[in-house]
Amino acid sequence: MLSFLVVFSGFTTFLFAKEKEIAVIKTDFGVIKFEFFEQDAPNHTANFKKLAQDKFYDGTTFHRVIPGFMIQGGDPNSKDEDRKNDGTGGPGYTIKAEFNSRPHLRGTVSMARARHPDSAGSQFFICVTSAPFLNRQYTVFGQVIEGMEVVDKIVNQPRDARDNPLEKVVMREVTIEPMKGKGKEKKNEKQK
Repeated sequence: MLSFLVVFSGFTTFLFAKEKEIAVIKTDFGVIKFEFFEQDAPNHTANFKKLAQDKFYDGTTFHRVIPGFMIQGGDPNSKDEDRKNDGTGGPGYTIKAEFNSRPHLRGTVSMARARHPDSAGSQFFICVTSAPFLNRQYTVFGQVIEGMEVVDKIVNQPRDARDNPLEKVVMREVTIEPMKGKGKEKKNEKQK
C-alpha cells in the first residue's frame, strides 16, 4: 500500500492512497490481465473485485465465444456438466447499470446482462474487436493490458451452435493484484 507522511506543527499523520489494482485471469491458454475503470463504473468494479476475492469466478468458463466479436464468461452454472444452462446464471443479485462514455474497443471488458439494463450480475465479456453498437448499452469497467493473444486463442476455439466452446475454457483462478509500474504495464497490441 502506498503511504504518505504529512507533518503539521508537530503532529504526524499517515494518509493512505489506494494502490491501483488489476484483475488476473489464469486459464489453460495463458493469463489475461485487465485494469479497472473505477471512476466510470465504481459499482461494477467493486462487484467484480468482491466476486474474485470470494473465489466466485474460479472454475467458471468462457462459455460463449464469437470470432470477430467477443468472449463471455463468469456464469457459475458453467461449472457443471450441463452445457444447456451455461449463460443463465449469476451471483443471486443484480447491479444497476453504469453506462458511460468509454467505447467498446479491442480488449474492452464490459458486463453482460439480460434485456433489462439493470440485470448484470457476474457475467462479463472481453471484446476482440471494436463494437461501437454496444456503446452506452453495456457497462464498460475495464481494459485488457496484457494477454490479448490469450483472448484471441480462446475466441477461436471450436464451438457448438450456441457459441459454447466444445472443450471447456476454464478460468482456473481469478485474482485481484496490485498494478506494478504505476500504470506502465505492457499494453495490448494496437486497438482496432
